[in-house]
Amino acid sequence: MHQSIVVSGFGGQGALFAGQLLTYAAMDIGRQVTWIPSYGPEMRGGVARCTVIISDEEIGSPIVRNPDVVIVLNNPSMEKFREELKTGGVLVVNSSMINLPAERQDIRVFNIPGNDIARGMGDVRMTNMVLMGGMLAANPVVPLAAVEQALRDHLPERRKHLVEPNIQVLRRGYREVANY
Repeated sequence: MHQSIVVSGFGGQGALFAGQLLTYAAMDIGRQVTWIPSYGPEMRGGVARCTVIISDEEIGSPIVRNPDVVIVLNNPSMEKFREELKTGGVLVVNSSMINLPAERQDIRVFNIPGNDIARGMGDVRMTNMVLMGGMLAANPVVPLAAVEQALRDHLPERRKHLVEPNIQVLRRGYREVANY
């Protein structure tokens, strides 16, 4: 198994955190991983993305041209990454913010109203976890339980109060795609 995942959105939407959490989850269950963050100079409001590679074998290069999976949180990310996604790949779309069509018939597309779900469950800042849950249902690169455990194990002490709410929205996003 060798999977490459891109998570992309505006700075402040949690794209980098989502990728880092996925990386921790994979590492914790014994997989080989890379995580490369990239963000514009604006930090909040600029485009932020990360690339995660998860493999059963040593990873030869952290560079990814055509990812297997892309999670897009905003329109600029959709414009860029819908074309880069490999044929047969999975595109997870935050349909609360994205009004652009996927325009491809050779990929699997999952439209999830991430902002709406997260807001309805208490905090729009958890949109990233809604979409992460959806991605895990569409492409179980790691078990959902591994990501839940990574939240418990790797969130800083000052953020521990956010573990259970994040697990709840993660599960909600998973159900959204599992029932697709």
